[in-house]
Amino acid sequence: MPTTTRRARELIGAGATVGRRSDQVWVIVLAGGSGARLADLTRDETGLPVPKQYCSFDGRRTLLRATLERASRLAPAGRQLVVVAEEHARWWASELAHLPAGNVLVQPLSRGTAAGLLLPVLHVLRQDPGAQLVVLPSDHHVADEALLARSLRAATAASRVHGGRLVLLGIQPDRPDCSYGWIVPGPELEATRRIRAFVEKPDRVRAVALLEQGAVWSSFMLAAAGPALLGCFDRALPALLAAFRAVMPQDASSGSVALRRLYERLPTFDFSRDVLETCADEARVLPVPWCGWSDLGTPDRVAACPGLRGPIVRRARARAGAALAVEELAVP
Repeated sequence: MPTTTRRARELIGAGATVGRRSDQVWVIVLAGGSGARLADLTRDETGLPVPKQYCSFDGRRTLLRATLERASRLAPAGRQLVVVAEEHARWWASELAHLPAGNVLVQPLSRGTAAGLLLPVLHVLRQDPGAQLVVLPSDHHVADEALLARSLRAATAASRVHGGRLVLLGIQPDRPDCSYGWIVPGPELEATRRIRAFVEKPDRVRAVALLEQGAVWSSFMLAAAGPALLGCFDRALPALLAAFRAVMPQDASSGSVALRRLYERLPTFDFSRDVLETCADEARVLPVPWCGWSDLGTPDRVAACPGLRGPIVRRARARAGAALAVEELAVP
């Protein structure tokens, strides 16, 4: 049995069925978030907040559809897994109808981004223990999709060169934004660099300093060999991995009683804070040239992002304009 297959079996847990090792690229799309910070802007005609990934910000398609198109540049539909929330079924059921049923993983409850990623990683490795993974959040706007696709392929290639290590995509910033997480790269003159530090939401003075020293924004997009990513969970959150391992040989399919019982007792963990920061020495960062990227996480980002249109964007810009007018009136 190849070493990668053996390691995948060990980490998934005894009794789990592990398929053949293929070394193919699989894309995991994370679409389980609630988009709470934009809830006032994304309400439907009944007043119900619609999670932002199911909304259109360009007048043509939802953010989730844009992410699936992004994923299709890297892997066919059969190797795309989408993680969704059970309570959002009214929005994702038709959007994901083109995918194989087993590729839509339904979380019964929200337990943070760590569990949200661990579930699909385990599902992929049961089928393909040598899989190369690409992780894409579903709430990003990107102006230059071709540039981003090249960067994602470069990250996958770099991960293979570095033994499957995690390669994070860091967006080269155009301003000292205080609401993003930042990554401070090492000094190497290579396409990918070691990670010296993560800095979460710095103040203005620190953000300016980070910009001047060549730090990048953390995008939450990454490439990694499946066993390497699972190894990071084993190192950082062994109890969380053990909890999933106990269920996987039984039944962790979407909608199963076993999965619901698992989620009911899980604590909440954040992948960036609780896994990446612990395993920074096992990761690298690929600085990505500015490609018009935004995670559209706040009304101000929506209002400031060029190339967007539609009612949500108009509401955001109207609100930003009103706030600016009030601020100007307050200046003596």
